[in-house]
Amino acid sequence: MIPAMPALAASARQTSVAALRFGRLASMGVVTVLILIAGVWASWGSAQYVMLTKGRERGTIEVTRCSEDACTGPYTPLSHGSRARARAVIENTVAVRKGQTYGVVVKPGSDGVVRSGPAGVLHSWVPMGGALLLASVVVAGGLRRTRAAWVLAGSGIALLTAAFVAI
Repeated sequence: MIPAMPALAASARQTSVAALRFGRLASMGVVTVLILIAGVWASWGSAQYVMLTKGRERGTIEVTRCSEDACTGPYTPLSHGSRARARAVIENTVAVRKGQTYGVVVKPGSDGVVRSGPAGVLHSWVPMGGALLLASVVVAGGLRRTRAAWVLAGSGIALLTAAFVAI
């Protein structure tokens, strides 16, 4: 046997192990980023109306009727340029109860409204809280970065808890 042969085999083995490690880190990093982007995307659908209120119609809705997926009621304007509506629609969630009045922002070009204020902001970012929790599992298991995973999980839990308390 040639003495150089084992050194070559060991070198090839180290190279393949390094390539597999890089592949795992790259793929899990991409999955983590995609999960976080999906969380922002899902949250931004309603968060944009709640967080960027300048020039939007703001007011209150008194919930008078609820179905399985939506609640309705009369809209009373509070901002300049907003008009009263006999019927406004808000998503039926655990945060909306019949007979209650909520501060809302009107979605442009529709009769749909979303909750405003701190409760509305936190409620709109709930999907991001779930994405943070899911990403923490990927970071801990796939990337083997436990401290970063604990930070992501803690952030997700804090966001979901704050939303639960505010609503």
